[in-house]
Amino acid sequence: MVDRSDLTRMTKVEVVVTGADAPAVRDLFRDAGATGWTSVSGVSGLGHHGEHQGRLLFNQQATLEMIITVVPDDRVDALLAGLRPLLAATSGVMFVSDTWVSRPGYFT
Repeated sequence: MVDRSDLTRMTKVEVVVTGADAPAVRDLFRDAGATGWTSVSGVSGLGHHGEHQGRLLFNQQATLEMIITVVPDDRVDALLAGLRPLLAATSGVMFVSDTWVSRPGYFT
């Protein structure tokens, strides 16, 4: 039986931005020392700026993308320091949460 005592605590950062802003988010992840991320294109939902459809309209820039990374706690502040100004200047949303991983070496 595996419980959290067998896992390592880290921080998960999820960012939803337009396709045009996604490269900047990935650059910030890299700059903060993230060893990887997952991108999900065509994200749909309802938020502050209204409803967004997940289908591709004209190009990859016209859709929303969710980019997710997991980093050790000592890298979170630097990552947030980069993401907050970006999100203040453009539409997008960020979620930060504690998470537990089974292979901490993948994230350091």
